[in-house]
Amino acid sequence: MNWYDKIFPPKKIVLSDGREILEKRSRLPLVILLLVIATVVSVQVTGFNFDVLINRGKEFFTIIQQMFPPEVNYLPKIWGPLFDTIKMSLLGSAIGALLALPFAVLAASNIVHNRLVITITRLFLSLVRTVPTLIIALIATYVFGLGTVAGTTAIAVFTFAYIGKLLYEQIETVDMGAYEAMESFGATKVRSFFAAILPQVLPSYIANCLFCFEGNVRYAAILGYVGAGGLGLILNEKISWREYSSVGMILITLFIAVVIIEAVSHYLRKKLT
Repeated sequence: MNWYDKIFPPKKIVLSDGREILEKRSRLPLVILLLVIATVVSVQVTGFNFDVLINRGKEFFTIIQQMFPPEVNYLPKIWGPLFDTIKMSLLGSAIGALLALPFAVLAASNIVHNRLVITITRLFLSLVRTVPTLIIALIATYVFGLGTVAGTTAIAVFTFAYIGKLLYEQIETVDMGAYEAMESFGATKVRSFFAAILPQVLPSYIANCLFCFEGNVRYAAILGYVGAGGLGLILNEKISWREYSSVGMILITLFIAVVIIEAVSHYLRKKLT
């Protein structure tokens, strides 16, 4: 019996045959209390102020109102950065997804049986995943200079860590019968993997890559704030100059592009499942 049951003793229930059973008290009141305490502490630590939110929150809608009607004449200047954003996302997603494949194999405990290799690989994937994409893009701009190369690098690194984790978890859930049978006939681990395991994880792998690509199109628009190219560059410029009608045109164009990409990606994922 734990401390909670000692403070709130279980309720005795007598069954029809005379037996007694104990029904433990719900932990919900404790969970709610902890959530309330955590919320109060968070408000104190962050300095959150409801008065500021109420009094200044309307300014958000004022800015939104200034974005409409959007500056249609600015549209021709958006196409180039928009295609740069899509190209960055597509190339970065492809590079990151391909690089994740061998690392996912090394991290899968049903393929590699060396605990040191598995631990190091998983730790590496976790470390890469903890670094914010904006920080990676900022570092890439120092290495490769301003432009889409830095943005593509940042997206590739993010995709690598994201797909790598999902893929090794999927590999660990596959049916190993065919893989073990091929090994027993003398096939190498690599050949056995591509023939027996890859076909099982390929649909989910491609679906996750497509899903990651959808998100990367949106993330790529933010990377321009650190000079990584794409829509973020002109978006940052127009916000700095308070040209909100042009900002509205950029956001509408990006929204339409993302919707189209998501529709195509959703269609392809349905075909794979």
